[in-house]
Amino acid sequence: MNKKFEQISLKSGFMKHNGGLLFRKISKTKYELKTKIKKNHLNKAGITHGGYITSIIDAGCGTGAHRVSNNRVCVTISLDIKFIDGTTEGDIILGSVSIQKITRSLVFLECKLKCRKRLIAFASGVWKKTNKEFN
Repeated sequence: MNKKFEQISLKSGFMKHNGGLLFRKISKTKYELKTKIKKNHLNKAGITHGGYITSIIDAGCGTGAHRVSNNRVCVTISLDIKFIDGTTEGDIILGSVSIQKITRSLVFLECKLKCRKRLIAFASGVWKKTNKEFN
């Protein structure tokens, strides 16, 4: 188990522009992600925008799929998200990514996001392994 979170948003792009995402391995099939909500993540109601929640789930699950697929690029096929509760500026969101099944070409995952022990969102999805490697 890697006790320290690592920044996975090192190259310029959408997630780095939005503050990055911290990630760590817990076991062969479990990972954690972490982010701190900033003002630019909020919607007009002052709560974290659903698009940002979706982005961190997609990036965290995609990284989990990538890691269990021997560094192959994995692309999102489907992502079903249930938004349960809200967060606001300064909140820390912790996510757990769980690999449910790996086939020759697909990775099935689940993700739970929590803030102060409250469930914020739950997601399940399928990622397609490509033939391209990415390190």
